[in-house]
Amino acid sequence: MNTINRRFFLRKSAAGLGGAMLLLQLPKSLLAQARMLDIPIGFQTWTVRESLSKDFDATLKMMAALGYRLTEMCSPKGYVNAGFGTLVAMNPTEMRKRIEDAGLRCPSCHFGFNEFSDENLADRIAFAKQLGMEQMICSSFGLPKTASLDDYLSAADRLNKAAEKIKQAGLQAGFHNHSTEFAKLNDQLIYEALLSRFDPELVKMQFQTEVINLGYKASDYFNKYPGRFISAHLSDWTTDKKQVPVGQGVIDWKEFFATAKKGGVKNFFVEMEPDTFKDSAVYIRSL
Repeated sequence: MNTINRRFFLRKSAAGLGGAMLLLQLPKSLLAQARMLDIPIGFQTWTVRESLSKDFDATLKMMAALGYRLTEMCSPKGYVNAGFGTLVAMNPTEMRKRIEDAGLRCPSCHFGFNEFSDENLADRIAFAKQLGMEQMICSSFGLPKTASLDDYLSAADRLNKAAEKIKQAGLQAGFHNHSTEFAKLNDQLIYEALLSRFDPELVKMQFQTEVINLGYKASDYFNKYPGRFISAHLSDWTTDKKQVPVGQGVIDWKEFFATAKKGGVKNFFVEMEPDTFKDSAVYIRSL
């Protein structure tokens, strides 16, 4: 995702305040249906990291005004050189309070693979618990393009090991896919191989819907692997692979949400460019 400058985000978010008012004006029947479905709409902080690092509180409050109730952080320590470095000094207890003061909750966070190592895991679990998290998601193994299938499976074994300690701490470990895992090695789809290797109880999957651009549907995996998923990253795309707000692209979102429960999905995080957040929230609430 491209970075954004604060002026751009605030301009788009100001327009988004109108979207928040629009949410309040939706027919009561639609709002009631949204409550009945109990869809916990969240957003991933990656695409607003620049604005977040400059004005943490204002950015979170702006997102809450658009109708979002959950946020998924990126670990400041793990992402210190990727836009979250200014947040390293913030105490996690303080961070939790500021998130909650904005009207949000943070049940999940992305961590770099090295944060699941033996020397770092205890500190990262403590961070997660202080922030009130329920899920610790490995964002990527960070393997080189030359990695073999055995390299992926070895990394999966290491995450399984860390996930045992995470479960003992009362948290759930997860793994986030990119397009990388939807390539084949040894005539086998890497994603399928990882699903076979991960312990189903220890490591749940976070599905990124962007792989629709490669021909893979989240609903197919939710049906094929019931209970194996914990959350999903939402983005929508046109037939020519241009990003558009949720509901304006090729993904069948009614099918997606209908099968997500079977897959075990608990949280949904929109992860797109900021100018899509308003319309995405309105659409999801209208389902």
